Amino acid sequence: MILVVGATGMLGGAIVRSLLARGREVRALVREPSAGETVKEAGAEPVFGDLKDPASLPSACERVSTLITTANSAARGGDDNVETVDLQGNRSLIEAASRVGVEHFIFVSAQGEDPDSPVPFLRAKGLASKRLRESGMAYTVLAPDIYMDVWIPLVVLAPAAAGRPVVIIGEGTRKHHLVAVDDVAGFAVASVGNEAARNRDLLIGGPEALSWRDVISTFERVNDVKLEVQSLQPGEAMPGFPDAVSGLMAGLETYDSPEPISKEEAEGGFGVRPTTLEDFLRRESRAS
Repeated sequence: MILVVGATGMLGGAIVRSLLARGREVRALVREPSAGETVKEAGAEPVFGDLKDPASLPSACERVSTLITTANSAARGGDDNVETVDLQGNRSLIEAASRVGVEHFIFVSAQGEDPDSPVPFLRAKGLASKRLRESGMAYTVLAPDIYMDVWIPLVVLAPAAAGRPVVIIGEGTRKHHLVAVDDVAGFAVASVGNEAARNRDLLIGGPEALSWRDVISTFERVNDVKLEVQSLQPGEAMPGFPDAVSGLMAGLETYDSPEPISKEEAEGGFGVRPTTLEDFLRRESRAS
C-alpha cells in the first residue's frame, strides 16, 4: 500500500493518477468528505486525517509500505501555515510513519531547503527533511526547482493573453531549471521500490538553465508575437499580484539555481525525460 499525502493538489493528484495507472494500491489522506469521494472515484482508498491532528495520522499509515507526501501550506489559509503544516505537520507525519513501520518515506521538499534558512518555508522544509533523515526509515528527499506549470502561466501566459505587459523583477537574467509538475510526479513514482532513490537527496529540475528573459523570448518565438516587458526594482510590488509573488520573484533574481540530477540519470534511473520549455509552451498553446 502506498499512502499519498497532498493527494488533492496539483502534484499529489498527478502522483495518484500515475500510481493507479501502474496498478498500484493507493491510499490518499483527505480532510473533507467531498475530497474523499473524488479520491474514491479515481480508484484510490480515502483515509481521513489532518497534518495538524497528530492523533489522526498513525491509523492512516497502517499497512503502508511507502509514503509520498507533497503537502504544504502554500495554497491554504487560516490555521494552515508554515509552522502548523510544513514544520509541525510534517514532523508529526514522520513520527507516525516511523512508529507504525512505514519502510520508505518520500518527501517532496523544495530547492533551497535549509534548517538555518532565513526564509520560513525553506527553514521548515529543511527541518522536516533533517528529522526524516534521522528517523531510521529509508528516505528520498526530492527538492524541485520552481514549477513551470505554476510560474509561467502566472508571470507570462496570463498577461500575454490579456494584452498586458509581462512584469519581472530586476533584469530577469538569473538562471533556473524550471521543472514540469508531471516530471516531479514521475520522479516520486519512480522512487517507489527503487534502490537508486533510497536514502538520497535529489535536486529535481528541467533540462535547461533559463532566465525570465529566456522564457519570454521563447514564448515570443513559439507564438510569433512580441511582448511588452516591464522591469521593476526589487522591493516594488508587481501590480495585480500578491505580495508573496513579488517577494519570490525578487528572490529568484538573487541567485542561479544549482545543477539538478543529470538528464542521463533522470532517464536511465527514473524513466523521466525532463520537459523542455519549448515543449511546455507548445502544449499550453494547443490547450488554450
